[in-house]
Amino acid sequence: MMSGIPHVNTSNFDLNLLRVLDALLRERNVSRAAERLALSQPAVSNALNRLRDLLGDPLLVRVGRAMQPTPRALALETPIRAALRQIEQSLVVGEGFDPARSRQRFTLAVTDYVELICMPPLLRQLADEAPGVKIAVRHLSPSLPAEALDQGELDLVLGRFEGIPTRFSSRRWMSETLRLVARRDHPHLAEAPDLATFLRLRHLWVHGGQTRGMVDQWLGEQGLARDIVYTTPNYLQAAHIVVGTDLTVVLPTRLAQHFAGLLPLAVHPLPFALGPFHLDLVSVAQREDDEALQWLIERLMAIGRS
Repeated sequence: MMSGIPHVNTSNFDLNLLRVLDALLRERNVSRAAERLALSQPAVSNALNRLRDLLGDPLLVRVGRAMQPTPRALALETPIRAALRQIEQSLVVGEGFDPARSRQRFTLAVTDYVELICMPPLLRQLADEAPGVKIAVRHLSPSLPAEALDQGELDLVLGRFEGIPTRFSSRRWMSETLRLVARRDHPHLAEAPDLATFLRLRHLWVHGGQTRGMVDQWLGEQGLARDIVYTTPNYLQAAHIVVGTDLTVVLPTRLAQHFAGLLPLAVHPLPFALGPFHLDLVSVAQREDDEALQWLIERLMAIGRS
């Protein structure tokens, strides 16, 4: 049984073992870690055993079918990931980023709304300028995924946030307004609605994980409320539900116009004035010298301005 924390001789420590530990902590599975590293499963198992001996800790223990990190492994996770990222960035300094030859993979967290608006023009541009670059998208929760950014699991986040910590770099990506969307032959919307008509409508609300959106906050301040009969976290499903029912939905203007070009939908102004909301592009401030990431940010910022 292992006890205590032995002295680690860093002068001959195999740094490749840190890559293995990072992959194991990400995947919590030897087979998936091996696939991530393009190594055999026995090679990863052997590396884990070496790490256990060197660090005097089991690092990952099996609980049922999963492998759970020990407190020692969890304490090492963030600094190891940061160190590996620093090494990778240092190795490419002076080489310059060549988009035409790059095989880099970027991971972004966005909502389905941002994905629909942003990714088609980005992918067209990548096909022309950087055909080897790959994009992976994760679903964005309402709060900023700060830990995933810190640990290098995410390269960029695109969304609406408040109180972004100073350790992150934030750029205003786009400002948006809201519109009311309904099927074209909606029985109560032959023209743009006034407030009384708006309140009589049956509404679908895309909550996106929020407890209250801009519309309902404004109505609440006036002592009013609308009739929300259906809620969903998905912007993309909302338009398809509305087109087949008498429900209405408030959508970002770009998204409303996009769907109105594809489906028999009408887009109306809201019967009250709401200011715009803002979407920000967030990355780790320490990566300001990462040429590849800054190249991608420039392309995304151009899309936001278009």
